[in-house]
Order: sequence, then C-alpha cells, then structure tokens
Amino acid sequence: MALKIVENFDASFTLEPQAKETLFKLLTGVAFLNQLCQHLKCEKLELTELLFQPVPYSTETPKGMPPEFEKYYDSDEYVLINVPPNFMFQAKISKPSRLCAIYRKIVSY
Repeated sequence: MALKIVENFDASFTLEPQAKETLFKLLTGVAFLNQLCQHLKCEKLELTELLFQPVPYSTETPKGMPPEFEKYYDSDEYVLINVPPNFMFQAKISKPSRLCAIYRKIVSY
C-alpha cells in the first residue's frame, strides 16, 4: 500500500449559525468543563471560540494544524482538544468530520 502525500489541504470551513451555537453550548457545559479541568488539573477553562480542522502532517504543518494555530499549541496558557464526536453529532455538523477547540486556562491567585 503506497502512502498518498497531500501537498495542499484546504482546512477552511463554515459552520451554520445554529450548529455553531449548539456546539459552543456543549463545549461550555459545566459538566464538560469540570471533566476537562479535572483531567488537566487546572482550576478553570474558558472557550476561546477558536475552532480549527486538523490537517495532514507535512513539513509546513508539522503539528497537524493550520500554522496560525501553532502558537496556542506551544503555549502553557492554552489547551487544544478534539471536539468529541457526540458533540459534532448533536450540533448536526458533518463537514468537516473533525474539529479541534482551543481553551484558555484561567489562573486565579
């Protein structure tokens, strides 16, 4: 089986307003945020409302994401998660088939 090398991948997408609203409600649900915080061992998270579609790994996209989002990957202040498939289904999002969301860690002193 030969590997297919992807030279260009269009990661752009548009969500319907209702789908986006439903998805953001799911991603900011108290139970989900508590579960994330417990897993990440942090006090609080805030959804940045930044979403991106994962892209194939390449020399231009070594982290599997559009280059403009890599600054969040390298930061201790942010967390990137795969949007759970059941959230995508509940929000009636089928294209793209996968999304990632970016959260900001809230630190209170």
